[in-house]
Amino acid sequence: MKKVSFAEFGGPDVLRLTDAEEPHAGPGRIRIAVRAAGVNPVDWRIREGQVLGAHPVELPAGVGLDAAGVVDEVGEGVEGIEVGDHVFGEGSSTYAEFAVLSVWARMPEGLTYEEAAGYPSVVETALRIVREAGVRPGQTLLVSGASGGVGSAVLQIARDRGITVIGTAGAANQEYLRSLGALATTYGEGWAERVRQLGRVDAALDLAGSGVIRELVELTGDPGKVVSIADLDAPKLGVRFSGVAGSVPDALAEAAALIARGRLHIPVEKSYTLAEAAAAHIDSQAGHTRGRRVIVV
Repeated sequence: MKKVSFAEFGGPDVLRLTDAEEPHAGPGRIRIAVRAAGVNPVDWRIREGQVLGAHPVELPAGVGLDAAGVVDEVGEGVEGIEVGDHVFGEGSSTYAEFAVLSVWARMPEGLTYEEAAGYPSVVETALRIVREAGVRPGQTLLVSGASGGVGSAVLQIARDRGITVIGTAGAANQEYLRSLGALATTYGEGWAERVRQLGRVDAALDLAGSGVIRELVELTGDPGKVVSIADLDAPKLGVRFSGVAGSVPDALAEAAALIARGRLHIPVEKSYTLAEAAAAHIDSQAGHTRGRRVIVV
């Protein structure tokens, strides 16, 4: 089978499309014929060797955590799923023609494979950081870098919970944020004052790692009300860096319920082939995403 892998840590140029042996579903696992794989910032952080504590790597290594596809092997002890079912979930080395998933759920009706592949890590992260920020219905959450996949999910989850959201993004994404129910403003010089003009901030999320932690602390008045998933130096300012996943099965179940109710939709901004994995990482690292990027197999 074809699989994207890397034999050394480094930039996007270390990624190679190789011929590899097919993986097989062990106990408690399923294998899917991958139709699409989600492209997440953690993918290139793993490729660069940034997050070895949370994601140990044995080289050469595959790439990708999220995928959607068709079940073609069911491991021992797995119940409630059969060969031929359409699922989305998390596993390992998902930039490939076949991948083993450790967590999965049936794809909600109406979703394409490309759309479904963009949900697992994104929704788990969004649910986790909203919880960690301690924001409650009736309060206001500031989201810095709000137009990407996690931001898109946060905005919709918060809206569903009765939380007001102020989102920052580039000029081209202002209307997109408003379409998701957020009060929108641009980042750049004077952004913190523009946020103040929109209202009080009870909690804040840093999704872009653009050096805004000090301002987020000032806006909330409490570093304990700020959570970052992108600035590894955030703890130096007393801010939580959230990098350890919570319950993915619960997140998938909640995502499926929100999708079914029409309360969550994350658009796919761009699709890539397996051979274009390096380009997908370059674009992901550049940011300014509206929704999700996915690899189509």
